[in-house]
Amino acid sequence: MKQEIKQKEYCILHDKNIQMTQLTEGQKAPDFKAKDQNGNAVSLKDFHGKKVVLYFYPEDDTPTCTIEACNLRDNYADLKKAGLVVLGVSPDDKKKHKKFEEKYDLPFTLLEDPEKKIIDKYGVWGEKNLYGRKYMGLHRTTFLIDENGIIFKIFKKPKSKIHSEEILKAIG
Repeated sequence: MKQEIKQKEYCILHDKNIQMTQLTEGQKAPDFKAKDQNGNAVSLKDFHGKKVVLYFYPEDDTPTCTIEACNLRDNYADLKKAGLVVLGVSPDDKKKHKKFEEKYDLPFTLLEDPEKKIIDKYGVWGEKNLYGRKYMGLHRTTFLIDENGIIFKIFKKPKSKIHSEEILKAIG
């Protein structure tokens, strides 16, 4: 009986995550509020009138996440020149974000989301598979949001080494 209940709970959780991944280009971006690496409150509404790069990554200071963050850092001047604001989101807390920012001299905002509120709104949490082992985790995804809060591009599998180039190409 217990196994049956656990299986049902897993299916409900699994189905919930599948349904949450339905954001599409052309939709209004879900608003959010979170703390940045300095403890400041940040909301998507704060950036109305600006284009936003909202990138989700699994964890600070891991190899692929670091490559992606450093690519955005190295091309930050071009992103800023194109009128883009960069916001990174992971389940890490602000203390870990601050260490990550300082270690790699990151010039953009990192938002904490340990309760996965933003992650759930954007539907980037779900089942992953690593070497045949299935587990729940964050899917690396980037949303480009226009000045009116509309999602105009979604990168479901960004290329970490050239992600800023992908972004700049997408905005023209």
